[in-house]
Amino acid sequence: MVVKKQQQRAGDSSQQFQAEQMNFVMGIDEKRAREIIDEKLEETIKKYSLESQEIAKKRIQLFANELIPKLVKNSLLDELKEPSIQMLILDAQKTAASTERLADCSLLSELLTHRIKNGTDRNIRSSVSQAVKIVGEISEEALLGLTVVYAVSALLPSLALLYQFRLDISAFNAFFTNVLNGKKLPNGNEWIDNLEILGAVRISPPFFGTNKFNQVIFEQLDGYVDVGILKESKEFNSAKKMLLNAGIPECILVDHELRDGYVRLNLVTKKHLRSPSFQVYNEKQEIQYLTEEQITILEKIYDFYENNDDYKNENIAKFIGDWDSYNSLKQVREWWDNHSVVFYNTAVGDILAHTNTQRCEPSLPSRDSLFFTTVVS
Repeated sequence: MVVKKQQQRAGDSSQQFQAEQMNFVMGIDEKRAREIIDEKLEETIKKYSLESQEIAKKRIQLFANELIPKLVKNSLLDELKEPSIQMLILDAQKTAASTERLADCSLLSELLTHRIKNGTDRNIRSSVSQAVKIVGEISEEALLGLTVVYAVSALLPSLALLYQFRLDISAFNAFFTNVLNGKKLPNGNEWIDNLEILGAVRISPPFFGTNKFNQVIFEQLDGYVDVGILKESKEFNSAKKMLLNAGIPECILVDHELRDGYVRLNLVTKKHLRSPSFQVYNEKQEIQYLTEEQITILEKIYDFYENNDDYKNENIAKFIGDWDSYNSLKQVREWWDNHSVVFYNTAVGDILAHTNTQRCEPSLPSRDSLFFTTVVS
């Protein structure tokens, strides 16, 4: 805003000030954002010796080159005005200056973007603040192990959503191939010790090491391996009638990929039905949110599935056979089953793992935007 040729009057004994032109900055643009980063840079590198300052400056600039485009893309530049964000930038710069690993700059920029998007959530704020401080201290093996544990234990249902609920094991393989990136998964327990020291995991029940891979994965992907409904059976005809009467698209029933002659609801897991954001697409590809009554109908249809342990075990065996036909997936499964140490990720570990997963697989939604949906076509 520009205001020119102002006139003002004042009473007796008062002072008058007149400005020919007054400029008000309404927001932070990319140029100003880089200036803010540079201002913090000078504050950071002055603590280093002259011999170290040039190295630190180059590393911090690499971090800035990762961060600024992400802030621009997500329309988050104005959030740099927040003092707590500027303090976090200082911490991120210290970490960037202290690490020779280029991938850490990308990881730090993802962490700050996530923090800015979720600034009102105190739990996320504290987790990200701690994660920023330890990025440079986590070994590559530990970060890889942490990421794979998170992907298997927490992320697989969300990945399935990206693949529109179709059982596309080749897509799972592409994802884990990107995460592994040709690296070998860690052996021994040193990597777990590294993570525990940094507060990213706790060596305690109930998760990693207590259950074999098959048990863990099929607790999350039960929608794929449960037996389903035999076509043209009494239950099949009842299910179609219930869908029609409830106004739910019939195409939510799809051919079962693991059992010929059967159909299943196009769900990754029955638990998705009770997700707050559960929705379907109708035949016109229009989003349709379901009512409580409609969700209850789908739960009743799920209860029509045959309760046959032999068939379910056959489905599981076929799933694992297909899974093991891909090198990356077989490597993940065998690695999981060969570990006996019990640990689970802390909030800091989850934030780090998801951020690293996004770095490896940019198509993955941000952690705050993951949701449960079902696509029918």
